[in-house]
Amino acid sequence: MDERRAPGATDDLCRWSAVEAVAAVRAARIAVSDYVEALLDRAHAERPSNAFITLDESGARARAADLDARVAAGDAPELAGLVVVVKDNIDVAGLPTTGGTPALRYRRAHTTAPSVQRLVDAGATVLGKTNMHELAFGATSTNLSPFAGPVRNPHRPDLVAGGSSGGTAVAVAVGAAPAGLGTDTGGSTRVPAALTGIVGFRPSVGDGGPQRRYHDAGSVVPISRTRDTVGPMARTVADVALLDAVVTGATETPTVDPRTLRLGIPACLWSGLDPALEVVVHRQLDLLATAGVTLVEADLPELFELNGAVSFPVALHEPRTDIPDYLRATAVDGTTLDDIVRGIASPDVRQVFAAVTGDALGAQYDDAVRVHRPALQALYGDYFARHDVAAILFPTTVLPAFPHDLEAGSSTVRVGSAAPTDTFGTAIRNTDPASNAGLPGLSLPAGATADRLPVGLEIDGPLGSDRRLLAVGAVLESLLEPTPPAPPASR
Repeated sequence: MDERRAPGATDDLCRWSAVEAVAAVRAARIAVSDYVEALLDRAHAERPSNAFITLDESGARARAADLDARVAAGDAPELAGLVVVVKDNIDVAGLPTTGGTPALRYRRAHTTAPSVQRLVDAGATVLGKTNMHELAFGATSTNLSPFAGPVRNPHRPDLVAGGSSGGTAVAVAVGAAPAGLGTDTGGSTRVPAALTGIVGFRPSVGDGGPQRRYHDAGSVVPISRTRDTVGPMARTVADVALLDAVVTGATETPTVDPRTLRLGIPACLWSGLDPALEVVVHRQLDLLATAGVTLVEADLPELFELNGAVSFPVALHEPRTDIPDYLRATAVDGTTLDDIVRGIASPDVRQVFAAVTGDALGAQYDDAVRVHRPALQALYGDYFARHDVAAILFPTTVLPAFPHDLEAGSSTVRVGSAAPTDTFGTAIRNTDPASNAGLPGLSLPAGATADRLPVGLEIDGPLGSDRRLLAVGAVLESLLEPTPPAPPASR
């Protein structure tokens, strides 16, 4: 073992943040190769969680050796020592991009998504491609494709990890990587972050173009050009902010004083909560108020009605053109949308794609994007201005992690003692509206239930306020209850 390696067990290295790992390499306290080996060991130990679809051991080792040589020569990139995982619907040249679905199982990407490439150019090592809800169309990551399998929550493996970026969330939560990239259409970075006890970020999308913070269109297996975005996930806000800065070139570092911070508390997003989760999130409000944060109780009338007029009409119509466009631009084997649909393994995703291919809500699409979405954006804009709040605060999910339904792909779930409801709609109830408005959102770990299941609180900010939102998140992170780390696989 290299004598520069920091003292301590492998577990200690695997709990380092990305910022800590980069600093250790820069100070010559550890070789990149040793750090990568520790993470690979952890990834192997955690294989029962199904966090990875592809673990790129040879590629990661070769990259680490090259970085070590550059460190020795005094020519190391700034972020040598940053190790990330990438959701398996994001292209990384030379690695499969399966989308978690059988028809794409053996497809290899020939180019790398811009967000990943910027991280690599800065010195990052990609450890592998992570598991996900099949085709990203779900909020549980209960993937029934034979090569993938359901992603299992490391806090309790019989429970879902959240989705669709469940594999990235679990890899980060168990210490197989300090950070990674997921994608988010209606909650897919934030829901799994909340259910596994990490941080998940959805950057601004707005109406696309200059308003879109991350530009990866054409290099991600899509759902919706209007709503999709890549987003960072990590165990700390500082690590998420680091990845965001590299991807975007951002240099601003806002400061936030909790005593002057105003956060909106809309009743509609705080209603209908699971009782065990409700106790925890209200305890967090008390902590914030004690620290001087001003909590502005002001509702968002018609939020869910407006969101309903946008959400599924967009998400079920745009894949009809977006997926074929992606396949034509990137695939070499002539795979079509029909090929993908025929091979879908998860019953819930098969049902969704029946609606997609039948264009069940196509007649509602034009009004959704031309009338209802602008109205939703105006509702949020008015709220931020009228109440003078930096962000809206609410529980990321209305319930903690729940059991897998391996027969139906987790099609229904129960919140408290209420009747069973649609799993997908319930899981993304609070995350979906701001997604449709194109706003940035950040889910933070916020304690745990009496059963030690992680709980998340989310802040959504005005369009383009991403760095300010991350600064607010860093302050809240320091005030909220910590979430217990995921226990090791040997529990």
